[in-house]
Amino acid sequence: MEKLTFNTLIKAPRKTVWNILWSDETYPVWTSAFCEGSHALTDWQQGSKVLFLDGKGSGMVSTVAERREPEYMSFEHLGEVKDGVEDTESDKVKQWAGAHENYTLNEANGQTELVIEMDSDANFKDYFLKTWPPAMDKIKELAEAK
Repeated sequence: MEKLTFNTLIKAPRKTVWNILWSDETYPVWTSAFCEGSHALTDWQQGSKVLFLDGKGSGMVSTVAERREPEYMSFEHLGEVKDGVEDTESDKVKQWAGAHENYTLNEANGQTELVIEMDSDANFKDYFLKTWPPAMDKIKELAEAK
């Protein structure tokens, strides 16, 4: 696995950025850069299960590995969901299960640096390099409009 890093500077307090990232209202807006109909089923609490899904009920099953509001959120990806069925046992899934996706929010002078680090399988690297920049732009746009 390769670690990919994406970052942006947002002219908003980190609490505002945190709320944009994890609210049920705005999460689907910025994650539409990855997949139309994207949404998450979770309460966002540490230790909780997360289903990151597309509009057809497929996606990933993960857990909130660590949560320190409003500065850090870490997810551990455990498997995939296909047509509503979770798979955490197949050989395909075991190749990347345990991958992490970390969100760090550093605030200085009323601005927030958002840093996203994620473990990526080589097969998905190009996809993430293409989709994360527009997602970051949408997060920035939403937070700076608040």
